[in-house]
Amino acid sequence: MFLSLFHRYNVKTDYDERLLELVNDLKEDWDHDQQTQRAVADGKVDQDLELETQLAKQKYFFIYQEARIRQVRNHTIQSSVINHDSETFE
Repeated sequence: MFLSLFHRYNVKTDYDERLLELVNDLKEDWDHDQQTQRAVADGKVDQDLELETQLAKQKYFFIYQEARIRQVRNHTIQSSVINHDSETFE
């Protein structure tokens, strides 16, 4: 019985780590799509690009909400939070 509880803990920990990696990856994708949308010349954003950005945002918030429900905590700071010019937090 003890091994069964220990095994379940390791499986939960493993999936929590995967969930955190997915949250971080989706946040990076969303940030990249936002930067691409802002960088489009003449301010004429293609509808496909806008929809892609909205989809990336919705994916991120869906997985982020799942992480909140599971009470998963991240012990690292995402690179998008750090201002690399002055090395301070935004």
